[in-house]
Amino acid sequence: VMVPLLPRNRRRNGGLAFGAAMASSALLAFILIAPQLSVLSTGRAISSRASNVKFSGSMGTRSQNMHSFSKAGQEIPWRSMYLRENVPRMAVGATGGATSGQYDFDLFVIGAGSGGVRASRISAGHGAKVAVADDLDVGLGGTCVNVGCVPKKLFAYGSEISTEVRDAEGFGWNFEEPSMTWPRLIENKNKEISRLNGIYERMLGNAGVEIVKGRGVLKGPHTVAVGDKEYTAEKILVAVGGWPVIPDIPGKEHVITSNEIFYQEELPKRAVILGSGYIAVEFAGILHGYGSKVDLLIRRDSILRGFDKDIADYLRDAMEGQGINIHRQTEASKIEKKDDGSLLVTLKDGSQIETDIVLAAIGRKPKINNLGLEEAGVEIGPRGGITVKKDGQTSIPSIYAVGDCTDTLQLTPVALAEGHCFADTQFGNNPRTADLEDVATAVFSHPNLGTVGLSEEAAIEKYGKVKIFRSEFRPLKHTVSGSSERSLMKIVVDSASDRVVGMHMVGAHAGEMMQGFAAAIKMHITKKQLDTVIGIHPTSAEEFVTMRSVSYEKEKEVVSNAELASV
Repeated sequence: VMVPLLPRNRRRNGGLAFGAAMASSALLAFILIAPQLSVLSTGRAISSRASNVKFSGSMGTRSQNMHSFSKAGQEIPWRSMYLRENVPRMAVGATGGATSGQYDFDLFVIGAGSGGVRASRISAGHGAKVAVADDLDVGLGGTCVNVGCVPKKLFAYGSEISTEVRDAEGFGWNFEEPSMTWPRLIENKNKEISRLNGIYERMLGNAGVEIVKGRGVLKGPHTVAVGDKEYTAEKILVAVGGWPVIPDIPGKEHVITSNEIFYQEELPKRAVILGSGYIAVEFAGILHGYGSKVDLLIRRDSILRGFDKDIADYLRDAMEGQGINIHRQTEASKIEKKDDGSLLVTLKDGSQIETDIVLAAIGRKPKINNLGLEEAGVEIGPRGGITVKKDGQTSIPSIYAVGDCTDTLQLTPVALAEGHCFADTQFGNNPRTADLEDVATAVFSHPNLGTVGLSEEAAIEKYGKVKIFRSEFRPLKHTVSGSSERSLMKIVVDSASDRVVGMHMVGAHAGEMMQGFAAAIKMHITKKQLDTVIGIHPTSAEEFVTMRSVSYEKEKEVVSNAELASV
C-alpha cells in the first residue's frame, strides 16, 4: 500500500470533493462492511420467451415521445433494502411461477413506473407470466424517468455551469459572458428521456412481459379492465405512483407543476415557486442558476420539513445569500393573468409579485382516482395512500401495492426495492421486505444537501441524550475561486451507546458522500470506530472522520407531574 506523505495540518480542505468523496465513501463502506457481510447472489435469469416487447390494448401505436399530461406531475426519490436470507432464486421456466391456466397471467401490474417495471421484470425472470398496463400519462418508466429524478438532475447539472464559469476566473480562466439556449437543453433532454424509454421497453420485452397500453381499473380481486378488455391474474400489483397537488385558489388554471416545467418552450425570466419541499427547493436553485429571478413562497419559517432543522435552516440562508427571494410564512391567495401574458400573484398579506410562471410544488398525492380500489374493497389510509402490510399486501389478499401510491417513503429507490422484494417473495422463493430504516437521501439544491439517519430532533426524541459534532467551513476550492459558498457537516451520536445515528451535510456533492456513509450507519458504526478511519486529503469528506470535539450535547426535556398539573 502506497501512502502519500501529506501535511499534518489538514484544515477543512474540500477542493477535490467529488472524486475524493466517492473514494472515501467507498473505502469507508468497504472497511466496515466487508468483514461482516456474506456474499450475496445477484445472478439474474433472463427470460427467453420473448425478444421484443409485446403490446396490446386499445390506445393504438405509442410514439416514443408521447407526453400527454394534465396539469400535474410526478417525482420519485431513494431507499435501501435488507436481504433477510440468501435463498436461491428460481431459474426461468421454473414451474413454481407458471400459471395453472385458471388465469390469463400469474401477475398483472398496473403502472409501469420504477416499482412496476422492476416488479414485472424480476417476476418474469423468476418464471411468472406477467403483464403490465400503463396509461402513459408521463411515459414508460413513470415519473422518475420522464418528469422526475432524471430530467431534474440533468437540469441541475446545467444550472451549475454559470457558477462554475464565475469560479473559473479565480483559477486564471477568462470567459465572455455566457449565454443560454434553452430550446437546446429541452431538445437534448428529450433525446435522453426517449432513449431511456426505449431501454425500459427492451428490458420488459427481453423478460417476456406483455405491455398493455391504457389505464388499468380493478374489477375484482383477480380482474383488471383496460379499455373494453378484461384480464385475469392470480395476483395484481398496483404501482401507479403519485401526482402533483395544485393549490385550490382562484387562478389555479395558470399554475404549472413538475410535469410541465420540463417542457417549457422558453426559459422564464421570472418564476414564483409555491412550496418548501424537495421539488420546490431544487427548482428554486435550478431556475436561479439559469438566470431566472426566483421568488419562493413557504408557509413556515424554513424549508424541508422533516429534515434536520439546523441543516435545513443553513441551506435556506445559503439560498437567500445567492439571491433567491424566500417569502416566509406566506401563501399565494390568487393568480391573475395580465393582458401581456404575465401573471400577477397575490399573497396572503395582500402584496403582489409579477411573474412569468407559477410552479406549484406543494406536495404529491397517490394517483389512485378512478382505479376501482374502493369498489374492489381495497382499504385506503387516512393520508390517501393504499394501506399495505410490510410485504405490500392490501386488505384484499390477491392485490398488492408498492411505491408512491402507498403511505411509504416517496423515493425512487424505495419503489425499486419494494418492487424487487415483492417479485422475489411471490415468485422467487426468497421472502424479504424493504428495510426503510436509515434511508439516505439528497436534495439537489444549490449547494447540495445530503442526509442519512436521524435528525438531531428525532434522535433526542428516540434516545433521550445525544452528542452533536458540527463543522462549518470554507472548502479549499473557494479559497481561490473567490466564492463565498460554505459547507456544513454534522454528526449525531447517541450519548449512551456512542453509536452514530445521523449524518448530515450541506455542500458540493453531498449526495455522493452520503451514500458511502449510509453504509456505515447501516452497520451501526460507533463514533469511536468512525474516528479510526484515515481521511482522504485534501477533501471535504475527510471532515466527517476528523471531527473529534463535541460541539454540544442535548437531552430530552422531562416534564414533571407537577409541571403538567400546572398547565
